[in-house]
Amino acid sequence: MLTPSHLNTRIMKKLWEKGIETDEFIEKFTVGKDRELDLELAKYDVKGTLAHITMLESAGLLSSTELGQLSVELNRILDDVIETGKFIIEDGVEDVHTQIELMLTRELGDVGKKVHSGRSRNDQVLVDVRLYLRDQIKEISKLSKQLFDTLINQSEGTKEILLPGYTHTQAAMPSSFGMWFGAYAESLVDDLVLLESAYHIINRNPLGSAAGYGSSFPLDRTMTTELLDFEGMNVNSVYAQMGRGKTEQTLSFAMAGIAGTLNKFASDVCLYNSQNFNFIKLPDELTTGSSIMPHKKNPDVFELIRSKTNSLKALPNQIIMATTNLTSGYHRDFQILKEILFPAIQELKNCLSITAYAAKKIEVQGDILEDPKYKLIFSVEVVNELVQQGIPFRDAYQKVAQQIKDGSFEPPTELNHTHEGSIGNLGNEQIIERMNRLKI
Repeated sequence: MLTPSHLNTRIMKKLWEKGIETDEFIEKFTVGKDRELDLELAKYDVKGTLAHITMLESAGLLSSTELGQLSVELNRILDDVIETGKFIIEDGVEDVHTQIELMLTRELGDVGKKVHSGRSRNDQVLVDVRLYLRDQIKEISKLSKQLFDTLINQSEGTKEILLPGYTHTQAAMPSSFGMWFGAYAESLVDDLVLLESAYHIINRNPLGSAAGYGSSFPLDRTMTTELLDFEGMNVNSVYAQMGRGKTEQTLSFAMAGIAGTLNKFASDVCLYNSQNFNFIKLPDELTTGSSIMPHKKNPDVFELIRSKTNSLKALPNQIIMATTNLTSGYHRDFQILKEILFPAIQELKNCLSITAYAAKKIEVQGDILEDPKYKLIFSVEVVNELVQQGIPFRDAYQKVAQQIKDGSFEPPTELNHTHEGSIGNLGNEQIIERMNRLKI
C-alpha cells in the first residue's frame, strides 16, 4: 500500500519525462496507435519485466525483498487485470511499458521505479514484440495445419474423380480433384517451412541490449534468455536493435507465402464454382444471393479471402518501405511496424480459419471429362502410348497432331499414371510426413 512518502512522489506518465511539456498536437501524432496496439503486448511486457527483475536481483541491483514485492504485484497485474481483460492504458500515458511501471509505482512507490534499471524502452519493446510474434507464429502454424488436414482429407476422398488441368487457361491434360486439393496441402508445407525459419530468427533474446549499445550494469543476459525460453540471444547489442524491422520483415515474407496459397485456392474455387466450369458446388450456407437475380449463388467468402490475401501479399513491401534507408540504431519509424503487422496477423488468422471451414464443405462434380469438349486433353496419353510401342516421340507427336487436325483422334478409355505425385499415385503420405517433421 502507499505510504505518505509515496503519495508525495510524483509519478511520471512518460518514461523519458524530464519536466518539459510536449506540445499536445505533437504528442498525439507521435504516440499514434501505440496505446491501442500495445494492449496486445501487455502480458508480454509483464513477463519480460519479471525475467528482468529476477536477473537484477541476481546481479545485486535489487534486494530479495524488492524482487518479492515486484513479482507479487506484476503477477497480480497479469492475472487479475490483463488476463481478465481489464487492462487499459490511461489517458495521458504513452504506452504499455509506461502504464505497467506506473501501476507498480502507485502500489510500491520507489521500488516500482527500479524495474527500468539496465534496460531501455528500445530493448523492452523488442522483447515484447518478439514474445508476441513467437506466440502468433504458433497460432498461425496451428491454423495452417488444420487447413492442411482438411485439404489432405479432401484429396484422399476425391482422388478417383477427374477434372481437366489447365495451362494458359486452356484445357491441357487430365488431372484429379485429389491432385488439386493435395497441391494446396503441399504448398502449405513449404509455407510453414518458411514460417518456421522466421520463428527461429525471432526467437532470440534482445533484452540487455538497452538502447542498442549495452549497459555498464553487470547484466546476465544468459539468465533472461533462459527465463524467457528463447533459443539464444542476439549477442551484439547493436545488432539486437537492428533486429527491429528485420524480424517483422522476415515474418511478413512467411505470411505472404501463406496468403499466396490461400489466394490461389480461392481464385480456383471462384472459377470452378461458376456455371461455365461447374466443377464444384458450394453449399447454400457458403454463398450469398442477388437483390434482383433469384438464381444467383455468389462465392462471397472466397472472393473476400482472395481480396484480403492480396493485401497480405503486399505486406513485405509495406514493411520494407517503412524501414528503407534507416541507419543502425533506433528510429521512431519502427513504431509504424506495429500498425502494419499486428492487424495483418489477425487478418491472416481469420482467412486461415474461414478457408479451413469452407474447404471441407466443397462438393466436387463427377463425370466432368465425359463432356466432348475435353476430348483433346487426352492427346498426350495417346502420344505416350505410341512412344511405348517404339515410335520416336517427335513422330508420335506429329501423328497425333494430324489425327486431331483431320478429326480422327479418339481418346483412351483408361489412364495409367503411376509415378509419385501423379493421378494414380498422389504421394500424400510423403507430404504428411514433411508436415509432421516441422517443429512449430
